[in-house]
Amino acid sequence: MRQPRLSSVIERRLLVNYRVAPDAAARLLPGPLRPQLVHDYAVAGICLLRLGSVRPTWAPKAFGLRSENAAHRIAVEWDGPDGVETGVYIPRRDTASRLNVWAGGRLFPGEHGRADFEVQETPSRMRVALATRDGDTRVDVTIEPSDELRGSELFADLAEASRFFQRGAKGFSATSSGRHLDGMELRTNAWHVEAGRIRSAASSFFDDPDCFPSGSATLDCALLMRDVPVSWRPLPAMASEEGCSTRQLKH
Repeated sequence: MRQPRLSSVIERRLLVNYRVAPDAAARLLPGPLRPQLVHDYAVAGICLLRLGSVRPTWAPKAFGLRSENAAHRIAVEWDGPDGVETGVYIPRRDTASRLNVWAGGRLFPGEHGRADFEVQETPSRMRVALATRDGDTRVDVTIEPSDELRGSELFADLAEASRFFQRGAKGFSATSSGRHLDGMELRTNAWHVEAGRIRSAASSFFDDPDCFPSGSATLDCALLMRDVPVSWRPLPAMASEEGCSTRQLKH
């Protein structure tokens, strides 16, 4: 079945980023993907995403749906027909939406697990927490919007960080079969990110010593997108060599 292109509004996209030892990141990647390095670090993180007005591109905005979602991500590269391509690998997607769980991997790319979210937002502080229904993953992040990016060892400033993540618009997700990766590309003419200051962050994924031995994953920075209209284009599935990260996809 042909999967539709989707339109939506990113009401809030919080990217909490870690700098990671390349060998630790590589162990989590299925072939043909490899870590994309920045200053000799792999880049990984959590995307905490609230989407509004989600609908097929041909449908009126009034029919759009709203949902809280989360994705654990690793920046990757691979050899394409025209040279090296970049994007992200997503070992796990979770959502508060029953519809997304049912439709993910069927009507649109990306299998989802179910999670319960707790969100607290004010102009000066934002907290997003989640616990997956299978008990495998917990996240709790608090940030404050900031006028500039401070303390990052990955990026010199906000502009450099923005360019990096804008280029990583292609996302490939783990699937339960382990034989292929679902693909989706984010497109927008209104790309804009803000800096965030991390006040606290905990992730059972990045705190798992089996995935990330002590010292191999360190919080680096946070970025925030708000009220950005986007479209989502399905990509051809990518053949995959099963890696240890597929154990994360247990819903």
